[in-house]
Parts: sequence; structure tokens; C-alpha cells
Amino acid sequence: MAEWIPLHQLLGPARPDRWIGGAGADRIDHAGLLARVAAWRVAFSQAGGRDWALYFDDSLAFAAALLGAWSAGKRVYLPSDNLPATLQALRPQVDGVAGDVDLHWQPLAPSAVGADAIAPIMLDERACRLVVFTSGSTGAPVAIEKRLDQLACEVGALEQAFGALLEGAQVHGTVSHQHIYGLLFRVLWPLSAGRAILPRRFFHEDLVAALSTGPCVLVATPAHLKRLPAQLDWRAARTHLRAVFSSGGPLPAQAAVDVRALLDRVPIEVFGSSETGGIAWRGGDASTSAWQPLPGVQWRIDEGQLAVASAHLPDGGWWRSEDRAEADAQGGFRLLGRADRIVKVEERRVSLDALEHALRAHPAVADARVLLLPGQREQLAAVVVPRDTRLLQADEAGRRAAGRQLSNALADAHDAVARPRRWRFVDALPLNAQGKTTQAALLSLFQPEQPEQVDLPPVQWLQCGPASASAQLTLQPDLRAFDGHFPGVPVLPGVAQVDWAIRLAQTVFALPARFVRIDALKFQRVARPGDTLLLQLDWDASRRMLAFRFSSGHGIHASGKVVFADAD
Repeated sequence: MAEWIPLHQLLGPARPDRWIGGAGADRIDHAGLLARVAAWRVAFSQAGGRDWALYFDDSLAFAAALLGAWSAGKRVYLPSDNLPATLQALRPQVDGVAGDVDLHWQPLAPSAVGADAIAPIMLDERACRLVVFTSGSTGAPVAIEKRLDQLACEVGALEQAFGALLEGAQVHGTVSHQHIYGLLFRVLWPLSAGRAILPRRFFHEDLVAALSTGPCVLVATPAHLKRLPAQLDWRAARTHLRAVFSSGGPLPAQAAVDVRALLDRVPIEVFGSSETGGIAWRGGDASTSAWQPLPGVQWRIDEGQLAVASAHLPDGGWWRSEDRAEADAQGGFRLLGRADRIVKVEERRVSLDALEHALRAHPAVADARVLLLPGQREQLAAVVVPRDTRLLQADEAGRRAAGRQLSNALADAHDAVARPRRWRFVDALPLNAQGKTTQAALLSLFQPEQPEQVDLPPVQWLQCGPASASAQLTLQPDLRAFDGHFPGVPVLPGVAQVDWAIRLAQTVFALPARFVRIDALKFQRVARPGDTLLLQLDWDASRRMLAFRFSSGHGIHASGKVVFADAD
């Protein structure tokens, strides 16, 4: 059994007999990790500022940079991905970036150091800070700061609950360490417990091979576990697999059954959030088993909603969640859906959870999500994954008919106002890097059909709210806006940028029909084919003013304020 090392003591004296991770030529021990950490500590110590963003594909490289930044007194921000729009939005909050990002971001690199730089140090548990991001109710990223002592308490709770089950196992995962779940399960917990960290794998033959090499544990999300390919040979993996963890959302009961059939392991679901850390766990029949609190977590039902208290939280008080819950006779609790997923449509309260449950119960539906579309006339909309994939090739009339059939199926329990009015049929729900379906991704599926002459570039909505929205636009070389501007050196005309800003704003805000003027219009940098632009839109209804800004990694391209007339 490997000796437990508290997180703040990870940079203590080297323990050469302790394998940290990697394989083959990339295999490193504890002394090798300390050398990598020292190189990053020197680099961060010489860099200005306190706040730095880290993005790495490789978990071992990430662990070294994280510990190096902490030991240099830096606060670390973890973006969920390295897309230009994500980094651009983060830029005002940080002093620099390190890791696997484009060179134009000027990422920090580790320094060359001598043996004298690898000196044992102790981390300050309250001074070491980490900022992670989670999506709020509108899909806008919300920053959450964590101290090392909070993370250490959670790692200790996980070891107390599951450590004996994982003894001697390597850790494989399909979830990124850039998310709090992956950070804890794939980096911090293994480092303390002496379990080897392996690269991220995906669900194909490479994962089957990885799980077949020795004692191991799989850290995944429901989105990944639902897609385990049954046609692959999992027999060797079943021999070595100690446990399967699932978090990030509820695991469908059928998916739990399928995982058990393929891997001979009942998935262990862990319930929590970026704000609270881990709260509870369950295993077995996901549709009937109650949640049991993790060690050190207290819970109670507060006005029908789950409230928790633990050392994972920033203070010693109680935190009331938006999860509706009820106590179970065996000492646990059951979740009854989200309180913040109760919306009003034409003054009627509608449960999005109830609609989704009803749709998923329909024999033609494999999965579904329901959302409220913003705008002058709020409407319910549904994104459906059909069991019969032939529907995905159907024409518009066929899809409308399918939507009507599903709406009619809901009619017994939901009146017309409380049923989805708009439908999208997809082969799979859109997922981000953490295997989650975000509100912004769902909203992007309901962009209105644009007339051909508008010639909008591909748009990915990143955040949509009642007064603020942001989107990522990719400038394809064949956009008609580039025609004639200018031969041999195409640039995006300013008039196109203003037109795009107004038209896209009309899809998310209730704008008046006529505008009066454009104020503070500035064109600061040219935009060229291949650029990825971040469009920020802010709507001030009281002043009838739309502010827009196009930016990229090169800086701000255009900005202005469009003033509209009073509604007729």
C-alpha cells in the first residue's frame, strides 16, 4: 500500500520508489515530478502578476505546472478549453497563460534549472488558490475560487470512501483535468494516494487496450458511459478494472445496466458541484438507490431543497443548493429535480425536468433536453435524439410531423402553453470538453434560418442572457462579404460587422424594429479570412441601446452602440 502524502507535502523530500505516472520513455517517478515542478516554479517566479491560466492536454504536464505555479505564489485559473474565444474572454482576468495554447498567446515555458533548485518545500494550504468555471443558469461561465485546504479535504473524503477499492490501480479517464471532477479524480487524489496518472483516453480500441494492461480505475461522465461501444472486446478490461466512476450529471438507469453488462462493474456515481465539491455517492440501480453522503459531509432538507455543510466549502456555514430533495428511510436522500428549472411561460409554472422525463419515456426518444428560448415571446423548445436515426435525414415537413407527434404525446399531462413549440432532432446532444450539455450550445441550435443574402459565418453561441450574450464567429474565406474587399488582400467590411451584430442580437433580445443612429463606432483592426471573432452583445432596454464589440486574439476589431427608436 502506497504511503499517503497530503497535498501540501507533495513537494517535500523526493521518494524515488514512488511512480507518478506515464509509460515507457515518459514514465516518471516522484523525483522526476519534483524536477519538472522546480522548472515551472522558477519560470513563474520570474513572471509578473499573480493570476495565470493553465491549459494542458497531458495530465502529468499539467500537474507539474500547477504545483510550480502554486509554489511560486500564483493563483491558477483553469479554462475548460483552449478555444480562442475562451482565452479571449479570460484575458482581462489573468496576467498570462501557460500550456498548450497558440503561440500568439505567448505562453510561459518552464525554465532550465539545476539540481540546487529542487529543494523540498511545503505549500501553504490557505494561500494556494485555484479558480474553476461552471455554467450558470444562462450558460455564462461563473468563476469559483478554491483553496488547497478545501481540495485536500475532498481528496481525503474520497480516499476514506473508496481508497481500499482502488489500491494499486492506475487511473484512466475520459474527463479533462481542466474541470474540478477530473482535477480531483485524475490528478490530486492519485498524487496523494500514490496511484499512477495515465493520459486521457477516448472510447475506442485505445481505451480497451489501456484498461487491459493492469489494475485500473475508469473516471468518466454519463455522456461517455452511455456510448460504450458494445461491439468491442472488453473481456480483458473486466479482469483488471477495479471501479468505474461517473459524475457531472445523472447517469441514466439503462446506461448503468449497460456498463455493468460490458465491464462487470456497477458504476459509482458521485454527486456534487464546482461550488460545493463532492456531496454524496451511490451505486447500484440508479433509478431507485438513494444518495449517501461522503465522509465529513452534513446535509438537511431546507424548504424542500438540499442544503449541505462540509470542509469542501469556503466557510463553515450551510449552502443551500437548487436541487429539490427528500430524505430516504435508510439515512440518505433522493433528488427530485432542479428548483431553478422551474420556468414561467405565459404566467404558468413549467418544470423542464418533468417535460424531459416525459419525452425520454416516449419509445421514439433516446434522449431529450428542454429549454426556454429568450426573446420577446418566450417559447419552450426541445432538442431530441431520436431512436430511429432515419428521422435525421427527413425533410422539414417530416421533422415538423415528428414534433407534432411528440407534442401530442405530452398533451395528457401538459397543456399547449406548457409544451415545446419548437423542435430540433440531432444524432447526439452537444457536449463540451467535460461531457456536459450547456445552455449556450442548446440555444445555438435554434438560431433562426437566415436569408441567403445575409451571408452570416458559422456562429457558436457561448452565452445567452436577458441583457448580455456572446458568440464565436469563424470567418470562412468564401463568405460573400469578402467579395471585392479587396482583390488579393480580402478584409471584412465594417458594414458587415454592424449588420451581423444587429441581426444576431435580434435572435436573443427583443429589439425594437427601427434604429435611430450608431454612436461611438470604431474600426480598430482588420479582420481577415480564417480569423475567429468573439462577438460581445449587451442590451440596455431602458436606453434602447445595443453595444457590440468584435475581438480576437489580435485585439478589438470593431465596436459601437446602436440606438433604437421607441417601440411603435
